This record gives sequence, C-alpha cells and structure tokens, in this order.
Amino acid sequence: MAPITFSYPNILSPSISLSFTISVHSTSSLTHSPMATTGAATSLLSPPSLHRLTATASSSTTFTESQDLKVNTIHTKPIEGQKTGTSGLRKKVKVFMQENYLANWIQALFNSLPPEDYKNALLVLGGDGRYFNKEAAQLIIKIAAGNGVGKILVGKEGILSTPAVSAIIRKRKANGGFIMSASHNPGGPEYDWGIKFNYSSGQPAPESITDKIYGNTLSISEIKLADIPDVDLSSVGVSKYGNFSVEIVHPVSDYLDLMEEVFDFSLIKSLVSRPDFRLTFDAMHAVTGAYANPIFVDKLGASQDSICNGVPLEDFGHGHPDPNLTYAKDLVNIMYSDNGPDFGAASDGDGDRNMILGRQFFVTPSDSVAIIAANAQESIPYFKSGPKGLARSMPTSGALDRVAEKLSLPFFEVPTGWKFFGNLMDAGTLSICGEESFGTGSDHIREKDGIWAVLAWLSIIAYRNKNKKPGEKLVSVADIVKEHWTTYGRNYFSRYDYEECESEGANEMINYLRDLISKSKQGDKYGDYTLQLADDFKYTDPVDGSVSTKQGVRFVFTDGSRIIFRLSGTGSAGATVRIYIEQFEPDVSKHDLDAQVALKPLIDLALSVSKLKDFTGREKATVIT
Repeated sequence: MAPITFSYPNILSPSISLSFTISVHSTSSLTHSPMATTGAATSLLSPPSLHRLTATASSSTTFTESQDLKVNTIHTKPIEGQKTGTSGLRKKVKVFMQENYLANWIQALFNSLPPEDYKNALLVLGGDGRYFNKEAAQLIIKIAAGNGVGKILVGKEGILSTPAVSAIIRKRKANGGFIMSASHNPGGPEYDWGIKFNYSSGQPAPESITDKIYGNTLSISEIKLADIPDVDLSSVGVSKYGNFSVEIVHPVSDYLDLMEEVFDFSLIKSLVSRPDFRLTFDAMHAVTGAYANPIFVDKLGASQDSICNGVPLEDFGHGHPDPNLTYAKDLVNIMYSDNGPDFGAASDGDGDRNMILGRQFFVTPSDSVAIIAANAQESIPYFKSGPKGLARSMPTSGALDRVAEKLSLPFFEVPTGWKFFGNLMDAGTLSICGEESFGTGSDHIREKDGIWAVLAWLSIIAYRNKNKKPGEKLVSVADIVKEHWTTYGRNYFSRYDYEECESEGANEMINYLRDLISKSKQGDKYGDYTLQLADDFKYTDPVDGSVSTKQGVRFVFTDGSRIIFRLSGTGSAGATVRIYIEQFEPDVSKHDLDAQVALKPLIDLALSVSKLKDFTGREKATVIT
C-alpha cells in the first residue's frame, strides 16, 4: 500500500506544522490481496488483520500521497428488516453486528442519493458515544470513500451530538451527515444502536430518500469498500488517502460558536456566576457530557460540581438516557431535596432532548416551549426582531397556541417528527417549535436541541434577574411559569407511556379506536365530557403539499380537553403505546393542583375508552410525565 500522511498543526508552535508518513505492511504477506468479489457474502465487521506500523516524523510541511484509491467490490445479499424511518434505522446492537447488516444499509443509502449529493462531496459523521459507534464509524468511512466521497468530517472519538451534526453541516456547507445514535434508548452490547442521515440543510432525510433506502436494501448485491486502514479517531487532524480525506474535528467548537451567536453569553454568565444562584446539569453519561464543561463551566462560569454524570460512557453508566422524571432520577432527587439548586436540566443520549426543573418544580415540555417563545424577543439576541412563527407537534399541549395568538404570529400544528418543522423553517415561516417528548428547538439548526433549550431558559432567568442586587430574592423558575399561567391560562398535561408492549395487541387497540371514531359524532357523551370531534390526525404540509395520515387518534371535547393515542416506533423492540391527556384551566385559583389530580377524570376515561388493559395486558404505565 502507498504511504499515508497525517498532517497536524503544532499546538506548541502554530506556525510550524508536523507531518507523519506511515507505511502499512500486512504481517501475513508483503502484497495485499483484495477481498473476494464473488461467492458468499463477506462480513465487513470481522476483526481486522494485524498490521505492522512504521512511522517517521519531519518538520517539513510537504508530504507524499497516492492519487489512486483502491476500491474493492464486496458481494452481499439483501437482509430483511431494514425499513427506515425519519429517525433512521434502530435495532439491537447484535442485529447491526450481523454479517453486512450495517454495510448493506450504508451502501443502500449511497445507491439512493443523486451522485451530485456525494461524489467528491463533503459529509459529516458523529454519534452519541454509545457502544459499537467506533467500529461503525470505521466501516462508514471506508464505504463513503469507496463510493467517491471527497472528504468526511468526524467528531473526535466519533463524538458529535445530533444538534452539533446539524450545526456543522450548515456551517461547513456539507452535503449531509451520518448520525450514529438510538437517541434516548439504552446503550451497550445487549441494547440499542441506530443510524440516520441528515441532508444539506441539516435536517433528517425526507421520506422520498428513506423510502428509496429501504427499496435498495431489498435488492442490494454489492458494497463498495475503500482499501484503507482504520482511521485514528483520537486526534484532531487530517488524514489523506489518495483523493479522499478524513478530518477529525473537535466535537464542541463549531456548536459553541453557534451558541455564542444565538445567545448573550455575558448575560447568562452574570446569572450563573452569582453566589446566590446554583444550577445542576445532568448529562446522563451521554453525549452532552462532552459539551457541558466547555459551555457551562469554562464559558459561563458554573462550578465543576454543577455537572452531574458528565462523562460519556458507551452504556450510559447502565442508565436509560431519557430526560424525564423517571429516568433522570439523579437530577430529580437533587432538585427536590430540601436545599436543591435554583435550576436543573438534563439531556438525552444524543443531546437533542431536554428536561427543565426549578427547585422542587417540574416544567412540562409543552409549557417550556411556550414560555421560551413568549420571552424570546427580549431575552435572546437571535430573536431580537421577534419570532417568524411558532409550531408544535399535534400531541403537545395547546399552551404554545395561546402565545402565538397573543403575539399575532403564524402557528402550525404538525405530526410528530422534526422533519415537519424543518420544512417550515426552510420556507422562512417558523422560528421556535417543540414536542411534548422533551424536544425543543429553533431555526438555528434543523434538529431539536437540548443544550439550546437549557441556554434559552438560563437567558430568560438571567434577563428577569439582571437588575437584582446580591441578597435580593431572585425570580425563580416557578415564578416565571406561574406568571405565564396567569397571563395565558394553564394547560394541564400528562403523558402515559407503556413501553415494549406486544406489537399485535397494541395495533389491535389502535384499530379498535379507529373503528370507534368512525362511528362517533359531535355531541356524543363520554362521562361528563361532550365530544367536539374524533379523528385520526391528518396533515397536509403547506410547503411541499405532502400528506401524512394516521398520525394519532384524537378525542377532542367541547371544553378543549383532549385525549390522544399513538404508537411510537422509536425503540428497537415491541411497540410503545402513548396516551396524552390535556385540559385547559383559565382559573388562576386552580393553577396549583397536581397534574395527576387535575387530570384524573380524563385519565380514567382514556383507559376505559381504549380498553388498554384488555389489549395489552398492561396495568401500569412505564413512564408518566
């Protein structure tokens, strides 16, 4: 094989760069034999052959490289079960480790893209640090090179949060990027792994592409694999292999630059560095552990002990990296202690979700996005001219609707899935949006963004307290939320998740509900509630005219109360049944009730109407938020 050169800046003397030329020799032979191109399918994740490395260093900035890149054509065959959604492909790790399972999907992706979207183009690659990411990264790099990609940017150690991937795609004008993550699902040898592709705007690939990927997985016969060694993911720098190059980048730099453009860091620092203000950020041993110290400690002046579970681990410390009241129990215990911090937040596996807490006070995701929208113009420089429009997913409470109405802003109700927000953002009609599933974001990127939401809340709290002198009582998270309820009313909201139900029973329940709504009519009585409408939510995208059907069974009552039923496919096994319950309360004297108490009649009605126990055998929810 021709010599390979790694060129790095000298951090001790930036004016001098160092070059290392490495010759690679197989210990089994002095000549390399290409992999077989015919016969049985070849596994691309088998242990690599042992290589002997020799390296020399020089102070010269010149280097030698081969212009020819050897590409091997590997025989393969279709593998069942590679249907791709907007969240990509998610399965158990052991499934992805099967012979050519991942390689088939990656090659099918390149087969689905127009050549101009990847030939000699720039792509991005990163992930949440979960088990199997590093092995997968090496395979993705080699298949990308084999298909003619010009350059790929990779986060150091394979680490990049989902929001950071979107930010880098947009800043570097990349043609797209791979995200290795199963989001908020557990990691480790026995748990989940996932892969998805984001397009040049930084948003998840549209259905037109994901459908093509799936179609190509059904007919794939060969994989194009570049004959290059594994890339060192541990050091920032550029590696060149003929006309293909790999740049290892710091995972935080570009994302932090963007955050400093969006927010007033000096304003936030004036709050965070106050001796009478304490915060706790729980990274849940997930990807935002790589971002927490550089942003909250180094830039904003928080104490080191304000970061909880801040080291990213392949198995998330045996935890479930889902920032809710059940799985983020470390943070909840801290915030609900007698002398808890003033502000608490958590983020999920890949950094795109968030949970916000005050001292002994939980902010629902539906309220969170509404409060950010209501305060954005005065608190966040990025929105100094005001938001362009607001949007929420259909199951999310109507709290945001009321803000849009008061501010006379365009408002959109979309199906669950961030791609629907992305279309509106690209059309220039949407600035701030959110989902009740702990996803909040804006048009600064095309993904939801956990740290962005945390910084937005810190900005609002800092703005409210900017004139407070030491010793004066600070405006708290609870104060801000209750003031918002006084102005807009309170939307009591709760979600019941029944995870890993048997798919057959869960689907039978949804079909039963669809049959029920087909026979329902306005004015029907459901206990003390009168039906306004019952349907299976349908959405026509105002940008591209695409139609999305069967997005959730809704029962909407005359007093504005809602019950919604959906199946979620974001896990890797079984089905998750989600029930959403909402009731609007304009009376300020009734704003301090516990949500479960206020919603109990609706919760009981939802369980009765759906016959959930009969269909699924489940008596208790896995998670209640």
